[in-house]
Amino acid sequence: MSIIEAITSRQMNAIDLNAAYLGISRLELMENAGRAIASTVRERLTKGNVTIFAGRGNNGGDALVAARYLEGFKVHVVLLGREIKSEETKINWDKLQNTGIALRETRSPDDIDDACIANSDVIIDAIFGTGVHGKIRELESTAIDLINASSAFVISVDVPSGMDPDTGKGEKMVSPDLIVTFHKMKKGLLNAPNVKVVDIGIPKDAELFAGPGDLRLLKTRDAQSHKGDNGRILVIGGGVYSGAPALAALAALRAGADIVTVAAPLSVADIIASFSPNLIVSPLTSDVLVPDDVPIINELILRHDVVVIGMGLGKSELTNGAIRAIIPLCKKVVVDADALSALEFPLEGGIITPHAGEFKSLCRAEALKGRKKSNLVKKFAQEKKVVVLLKGKTDIISDGISMKMNRTGNAGMTVGGTGDVLAGIVGAIYAKNNALESAVAGAFINGRAGDIAFEKYGFGLLATDLIKTIPKAMGD
Repeated sequence: MSIIEAITSRQMNAIDLNAAYLGISRLELMENAGRAIASTVRERLTKGNVTIFAGRGNNGGDALVAARYLEGFKVHVVLLGREIKSEETKINWDKLQNTGIALRETRSPDDIDDACIANSDVIIDAIFGTGVHGKIRELESTAIDLINASSAFVISVDVPSGMDPDTGKGEKMVSPDLIVTFHKMKKGLLNAPNVKVVDIGIPKDAELFAGPGDLRLLKTRDAQSHKGDNGRILVIGGGVYSGAPALAALAALRAGADIVTVAAPLSVADIIASFSPNLIVSPLTSDVLVPDDVPIINELILRHDVVVIGMGLGKSELTNGAIRAIIPLCKKVVVDADALSALEFPLEGGIITPHAGEFKSLCRAEALKGRKKSNLVKKFAQEKKVVVLLKGKTDIISDGISMKMNRTGNAGMTVGGTGDVLAGIVGAIYAKNNALESAVAGAFINGRAGDIAFEKYGFGLLATDLIKTIPKAMGD
């Protein structure tokens, strides 16, 4: 038996935003959705009475489009609520004003025409869709009761109004004869026997490639939060180099982390501290990371949400031994640069950020080309229980189940330090989000920051220029 791929409402919202980023507007998708709804009605009837219950969001807008494509039917539109919330829905409401379609704006249950419902052959339910939140108000509650009491054939748009699109549950919901859902099956509909999935022209790239929608998936900062609530990041790096851990730490701060601590060998601790007064630096015991530092670092790990390790550490046997002892102590860890060569798998709760050469060493591959490369990343992630962010002209990100790609960035980013910036960004995001979403968003933000910096500096951009543009890159 084949497994039906289903998505959450959050994922669908992200896909919509990514489609717009690729040039497929919400207005265009709404037009395609409405045409599909009308086509579904025509598959059942060639004429008759159709009543549309439309909410004032995008779900209602889909049904308003359908009204225009139901020529030959007697169509009655019941618009629920006080203010249209969606620009696209407002456009389509305005388009109906000079048609022969009967339009009725309702602000209370008394405004709903019971006789119209009683004479309906088909009722289109487009009140909430995936946008239902909290307790259903009286007007919409009455409309749901009237729809369910009707003998008409009921078609719900995307999901039945009142249903949680992710669980299929609801305090009160429409019981439709048919559900027309868009693009892909929704998780809450998996047990529904009457679902029709319709393609509305969302390109595959909107799911495959990272975009602004992937940033929208991230948890937002609570206005009531306190210091530390938005991420405490421990960067373990330095010894051979001092700049790399400083870049990662500053990037983590710019990406929204509240507190960033750098645990660095004694030889470079003061140098790293001199980069910025915003950095907290905890000196270790030697000129390089050594096993004797593990107890100190363990105490630091307990006070932080995410560990970012590897930048500038070097690859001595003592350092590798310390890395192998440290990583199992971390609940969430981003492993980069020199620490990659000391890795032991599986690495649950881990994100690795190798470039092509490092990844070839990890998986002992002779070459990384084309589709074989993406398949290899996914297989490796699955086998090693780790999220892989393979850096390149097109980044490849996988948790072994899903795979995403990112094509932000430019050739100017071959300058040293941009990978350290990426690790810091990913670490900051990972403090409040899951590993795959953090890696995808981090890759997109890092590349977008590089693109913004490139507009000003061209091929002379520096890793520090990326850090300055991170907040702008994180905007939708």
